[in-house]
Amino acid sequence: MLLKGQGLVKTVRFKKPKYVGDPINAVKIFNDKEVDELVFLDIEATVDGRKPSFKLISEIASECFMPLSYGGGVRDLDDIKTIFNLGAEKVIINSYAIEKPDFVREASGRYGNQSIVVAVDVKRNPFGKHEIFSLGGRKKTKLNLVDHVKEMEKLGAGEIFLNSIDRDGTMEGYDIEIIKRVTKAVSIPVIACGGAGKITDFAEAVEKGRASAVAAGSMFVFHGKHRAVLITYPSVQELEEAFS
Repeated sequence: MLLKGQGLVKTVRFKKPKYVGDPINAVKIFNDKEVDELVFLDIEATVDGRKPSFKLISEIASECFMPLSYGGGVRDLDDIKTIFNLGAEKVIINSYAIEKPDFVREASGRYGNQSIVVAVDVKRNPFGKHEIFSLGGRKKTKLNLVDHVKEMEKLGAGEIFLNSIDRDGTMEGYDIEIIKRVTKAVSIPVIACGGAGKITDFAEAVEKGRASAVAAGSMFVFHGKHRAVLITYPSVQELEEAFS
């Protein structure tokens, strides 16, 4: 779930954010549908140079019956403590892990690596090379994908949240090649994100890409070719059949 201001949005390739509703209402619906875990990413906090919206995080956490992860604007150890105290189980660090890698070591050292996730936003260049971007896909870095995820693991990241910019919001399937490159490079869990459009995409990311978990956004909030907003979630039976 992407936060922009006080609302939820969905993007396509990290651009053109479309308003899809109120985050609190979305949480209530996902509670009823017994979703496994919710990830909230504030896509403006780091770009605007502001701290996380603690009030909104508190409101979301108070309604959330499942494990909750939050990312966006995280640059301070005390802020991480506040986010945990508000009810989140994991904090996601992206741009600041690139800007100040030792922050990952400091955070995992204080709060445990099981609660610190590093997000990596990846895009292919015209030559097919995987490039890492920061600031919500706005700034290209010179980091090597494999070297970066290995470094994050070494510094104490408990998980890698791997997001394909090219597949974001397209519902065309995960980028299996990128997932495989990262899962082969690290021993910590890799969460694949970006591109899910059908349940079988989940199984492909896990079975072919060796992802430990899968995340999706558009698939759970859009319905039909006209992308009408309708929050939904697969049944346990549907998920089990996809992996059978």
